[in-house]
Amino acid sequence: MRSFNKVFLIDDDELHNFLCESIIRNHGFASSVSSFQWAEEALETLQKIALQEPASLPEIIFLDINIPGMNGWDFIEEFQKLPVTITQSCQLFVLSSVVDDKYGNYFPHSTVVRDYFSKPFTTDILDIIYDLHSEQQVG
Repeated sequence: MRSFNKVFLIDDDELHNFLCESIIRNHGFASSVSSFQWAEEALETLQKIALQEPASLPEIIFLDINIPGMNGWDFIEEFQKLPVTITQSCQLFVLSSVVDDKYGNYFPHSTVVRDYFSKPFTTDILDIIYDLHSEQQVG
């Protein structure tokens, strides 16, 4: 499996982030994983990286919807306002326990959400993303 350079996890559940990090590393999916319990912090970090070292932006971002402060919906709204250099470099995937059919109608219309998955996080999700990325590279 091709390894991505950097993945961001945005979820307020510290244990969930730890488990996701372990799955990502053990599956060889990414060289580096950064977890954020606050969406605001992740957004600020993306902006800082884009200014200082754009080549090190994460290729993949996993976002929970129900998080305190700036929730996932707010993050998506703010992410869409970021410069194209960021939004085209980072593939945004929603990973949430509240994903249901009503979200399926929203996400295909989003310009930045690549796909959505229900928790729990598994290696199957990583395989799907890898396959999507491979198709994107070929097509």
